[in-house]
Amino acid sequence: MMQITDFQKIGVGLAGFGIAFLFLGMLLFFDKGLLAIGNILFICGLAFVIGLERTFRFFFQQHKLKATGFFVGGMFIVLIGWPMIGMLVELYGFFLLFSGFFPVAVNFLRRVPVVGTILNLPGIRSIADKVGESNSMDGGV
Repeated sequence: MMQITDFQKIGVGLAGFGIAFLFLGMLLFFDKGLLAIGNILFICGLAFVIGLERTFRFFFQQHKLKATGFFVGGMFIVLIGWPMIGMLVELYGFFLLFSGFFPVAVNFLRRVPVVGTILNLPGIRSIADKVGESNSMDGGV
């Protein structure tokens, strides 16, 4: 079993707070201050969890440059004062960047006691099955 360092624990906390601020920012009618803080905390949390070099390599891979452009562009659009448009652009970039992780996340969540039960409910199960499928030709890598 892999040990989790203190930096990784801090990173999980930062990313969690980032997601919470993003959620609150959207809940409070796209408050650009909360959305900006959420974006910064999420990126910092990701850097703490996987390391600065790996974060840089993740975002600037050749096949992910378009997704990174949309993600960072959406953050910039939020900062200049158009939070609704910025979040839509950022959401598209986020989906492109992290869509490879969705099957792994769903399969992990199915093993969590309460969440796994919820994901196995009839209406939700079909959605979770579609998200949990790996649709890449190279075996899900």
